[in-house]
Amino acid sequence: MRAAVLQETGQEKLEVVDDAEAVGFGPGKVRLRIKATGLCHSDLSAMSGVLPQPAPFVPGHEGAGEVVEVGEGVTGLSPGDRVLVCWLPACGDCPSCLRGQTQLCLTGFLNAGTPNYRRPSGDLYGFAGTGTFAEEMVVGAACAVPIPDDLPFEIAALIGCGVTTGIGAVLNTARVEPGSSVAVIGCGGVGLSVLQGARAAGAAEIVAVDPVAARREAALRFGATEAVEPDGLADAKGRLTGGEGFDYVFEVVGRSATARTAYETTRRGGTLCVVGAGAMDDFLKLNMFELFFDEKRILPSLYGGGDVLRSYRRVIRLWRAGRIDLASLITHRVRLEEVNDALTQMRSGEALRTTITI
Repeated sequence: MRAAVLQETGQEKLEVVDDAEAVGFGPGKVRLRIKATGLCHSDLSAMSGVLPQPAPFVPGHEGAGEVVEVGEGVTGLSPGDRVLVCWLPACGDCPSCLRGQTQLCLTGFLNAGTPNYRRPSGDLYGFAGTGTFAEEMVVGAACAVPIPDDLPFEIAALIGCGVTTGIGAVLNTARVEPGSSVAVIGCGGVGLSVLQGARAAGAAEIVAVDPVAARREAALRFGATEAVEPDGLADAKGRLTGGEGFDYVFEVVGRSATARTAYETTRRGGTLCVVGAGAMDDFLKLNMFELFFDEKRILPSLYGGGDVLRSYRRVIRLWRAGRIDLASLITHRVRLEEVNDALTQMRSGEALRTTITI
């Protein structure tokens, strides 16, 4: 089958091959035919080495498709079922799951160290234990989440990570209150979902911050009341908050420099929500006095910061009700053979979100 492969960490282009094979099918597993997958900045970060990922590997973690085959012991799934791929499934038995923090379950990360594919030249890993840039894949049954018939595959793929991450950060982690002020630093696909979540939560002022003009323009369509370049954030803080700072600031870049800016832009007693996935050697510096004296809450948000299955269902309900716009997030659609063109568009900021038809 076809798959897009990164041969070595640090390379910028993928090789589309036709001799890959999905491996690992057996009890408790399902084989999926991928119909659509999203291209996320986390995929780029894994390719560059910012996020740890063994190579060679098949990128992609936002996918949707159909069940082809179910292994022994699998219940609730049948061939032909429409599903989205959950890259961080909950085991249901570990301490995190038993506390109700299923997004912190490590089962998915443990699976990431096992090859998902094979070629005649050797084994291939799948990014985050999945690897959706392929025609077929084999995953644990918990990774295949049924979706309703009215949900298009390309939208379901985005719900599998980016949309759930952004909206969940607002509703689950930060718990934005109606009438509050919000700033969002970084307006790619996840950042735009944060904006939509803030609007759905009833925030009064929502300032989008991004250096790319196309993203700032998009931000205004997706809920921002104002969109500024990074150099304009201080002015917006002064005008809208009297210099006090925003009630909620979301960092959706994954860098210590922007996290520090976000901290300084948050009012005393306000909330800084860190959504961006950064590097292990990039450290955020805070002095102990400001940490104590300002009483700002610093809340990291992993995969939307709440029960993932519940978050999926909530996003679908909001989409059906017309409260969020998911179709317009997709500004670039390509086939698997065009994946390198899509990578170029994503790196330049020209494409807010790309879906790949497999």
